[in-house]
Amino acid sequence: MVCVLGIMALLVAISLPRIPVATSRPKLEAYAIQIATLLKADRNAAMGRRLSLGAVVDAPGRTVRAGSSAGFVKVPDDVVFDALLPQRCNGREVPSTITFLPSGMSCGGAIRLTRFGSGFDVRVNWLTGGVDIVAQDAVQAEQ
Repeated sequence: MVCVLGIMALLVAISLPRIPVATSRPKLEAYAIQIATLLKADRNAAMGRRLSLGAVVDAPGRTVRAGSSAGFVKVPDDVVFDALLPQRCNGREVPSTITFLPSGMSCGGAIRLTRFGSGFDVRVNWLTGGVDIVAQDAVQAEQ
């Protein structure tokens, strides 16, 4: 009996590292929440410091970097990362940036994180600067 348990433990120890670790839906939602938190912190810092701040969105690099701190979020390779961003904001070119103005307004933008057809949109409203997370399943149900 002990021998059988020992062999089973050995087989599990050998096969366990080969099981792929994929991003689950709750983990995908956690990445969306982290990105939204980073963007909200940039908005609050822009209003508090009374200056424009921009979060840099690097879609090919799969990262979002804060403009107000050293914070960043890196999304894993098994998640599809898409961004819809403005080219100009407040009369200036802003490549790959979601900019927040001192008034709290923003030039808007959206970041979509998907895996196997389900995912989350992190949306920044251009007028209010508000940051929202919308489940992609809910977006498809509305259409």
